[in-house]
Amino acid sequence: MKKIYILILLGLIFLGLGIYKIGEPKEDKKESPFYEKSLHYYARGMAYWYNKENGGIEQLTGIPYDKLICSDCHAKTCDTCHKIEKNGELKYSIEAAKNIETCLKCHKRQKIILELIKNQKEPDVHFSKGMKCMDCHTAREMHGDGKEYNYSREKEAMDTKCEKCHPQVPDIVSHKIHKDKLHCSACHVRQVVTCANCHMDTLIKEGKRFSIPLHGWVFLINYEGKIVSGNIQTFVVNKNQTFVIFAPYYSHDVVKKGKICEDCHASEHINKIKEGSLVLTYIKEGKLENIKGVIPIVEGVEYINAYMDYKDGKWIPLENPQKPLIQFVASGKPLTKDQFQRLSIPFTMKNQ
Repeated sequence: MKKIYILILLGLIFLGLGIYKIGEPKEDKKESPFYEKSLHYYARGMAYWYNKENGGIEQLTGIPYDKLICSDCHAKTCDTCHKIEKNGELKYSIEAAKNIETCLKCHKRQKIILELIKNQKEPDVHFSKGMKCMDCHTAREMHGDGKEYNYSREKEAMDTKCEKCHPQVPDIVSHKIHKDKLHCSACHVRQVVTCANCHMDTLIKEGKRFSIPLHGWVFLINYEGKIVSGNIQTFVVNKNQTFVIFAPYYSHDVVKKGKICEDCHASEHINKIKEGSLVLTYIKEGKLENIKGVIPIVEGVEYINAYMDYKDGKWIPLENPQKPLIQFVASGKPLTKDQFQRLSIPFTMKNQ
C-alpha cells in the first residue's frame, strides 16, 4: 500500500508541476527573420551615405535619415514583391516577385532606361533577348543572408557579375590592352540615367520627390582597382545650398560593341578637363541640359553643374547657388592624374 501511496503522491507532484508550467507565462522570444538585415528590407546604403559622419547630405539638411520618407518605398514585408490576389484570395507567388514590373515600381532609373532603349538602333544585349532582372540577380541578393551590409557595392553583398555568364572574353586588342585595368562596364555600358537637381526642400516639407532625369552620358570612376562606369547625383538644399555625389554605377543599357578609342582618349571632354574644369549641366531655354558622351571623374578637377529651384510645380533657375559639397560613395574614387594622362594621349586602332 505504501508503494501505491508513494506513486500517487509522486503523480500529484508531477501533475502540479505540469499545471504550474502550463500556467506560467511563456518567455516572449522574438525571432527576427534575417531578411530584416538585407539591403532590400532597409536600403542601408542610402542611409549610410546620407549620414553626416560619412560626409553625407545630412550635413546640410540637419535631419536624420529615418525622419525622411526615403525608407517608405523599401520592401518591408514579403508582401511587397510576392503578394497576389487570385480568385478573391491572397497568396504568395514566386512568379510575381520575378516579374520585371515588380522591380520597376521602386527602381525608377531602370524604368527610364527601359523606355530609352526601346528607341535605340542598337538594342541592349540582355533585354533584347527577353532576359529579366532575376536572370542575373539572385534570391540571396533580394532576401539577404543575415549579414548587415552597408551598401550594395560592399564586398560579397551582390552575387551578380558579368564573369558568371561571360567567363571568357574575345581575344581582341582592346581586351588585351585594358585587361585588369578596366571593368566590362567601362566600355559596354552605353549610358546612365542621372537623377539631377534632387529637391530636398520639397522632400522634407511636403514628402514629395522631384528631380530632373538626364541621360546620354556615362562617367568613369575607380572602384576596387579598376575603372568602372559611374554616375553622379546633384541636390539642392535649403534654397541655395548644393551637393554632388559621385559613385560607381551599373546601368542596364549594355551593348555588345564596346566604345571606340576616340570616345575616351583625347576627346573634347578630356581637353576641357586639362584646363581644370568641365561644365556637366547647363540651363538652355529654361531647361536643364547635360553634355553627352564619356566623362572621366579625375582628382583635382572642378565639375560644374547648373541648378534649378522647384516652385509652384515649375523648375526655375536657382539664383546664386553655393559651391557644392562633394562626396564619393560606394568605394568610388576619382581617376588619378596618371590614369588621366594615359587618357590624354590620342589613340586609335591605327596606332597598333
